[in-house]
Amino acid sequence: MQRRCCLKNQGQVPYELAWEQQQSLVQQRIEHPELEDVLMLLEHPPVYTLGTGADEQYLKFNPKQSSIPVHRTERGGEVTYHCPGQLVAYPILNLAYYQKDLHWYLRQLETVLIRTLQDYGLPAVQQAGLTGVWINGVKVGAIGIKAKRWITMHGFSLNVCPDLSGFDAIVPCGLRDRAVGSLQQFCPDITVSQVRKDIVRHFAQVFAVEIYEA
Repeated sequence: MQRRCCLKNQGQVPYELAWEQQQSLVQQRIEHPELEDVLMLLEHPPVYTLGTGADEQYLKFNPKQSSIPVHRTERGGEVTYHCPGQLVAYPILNLAYYQKDLHWYLRQLETVLIRTLQDYGLPAVQQAGLTGVWINGVKVGAIGIKAKRWITMHGFSLNVCPDLSGFDAIVPCGLRDRAVGSLQQFCPDITVSQVRKDIVRHFAQVFAVEIYEA
């Protein structure tokens, strides 16, 4: 029987609020594993986030004196930047219904992004030994996840048409020799609302779920 996934198609949501929503959804599913999955799609106002073990040397500023919020979270990975024009996805999936394998899950998320970008004729690829999605050596999609009792939170971000200047203040994902880019560089007229629909369609196909909107 095909698993159902509830789409929460949100607009611009403060990072702290989305974080609290994820924690609540995960806790509900720890207590009631039979609950359906959720896919949160949204954008954030400008914010920097660091993974659990992220090194602050990758910040080029003092986080205690930053005008932009800085949060250390429970996800994996180093520091990244979120802002409007970047599409963020937080899947709340119970991997007990899929595969209890976080490497498999990461590759599935990358596949969702790659298939979406292929719709636009973009040569999106994975990079050996690295997490995320790249076009012509430029990173456009980042992934950082967490699972509690095999229930996932956090997820991926895709730079559709953001102001990339916020990345100048960090070493994104701890990769000093890698550039960050956006889909707009390759498809000037691309929009977040357009890409949202394609992400949903490919997410449903890759994870073999029936998506319905709340």
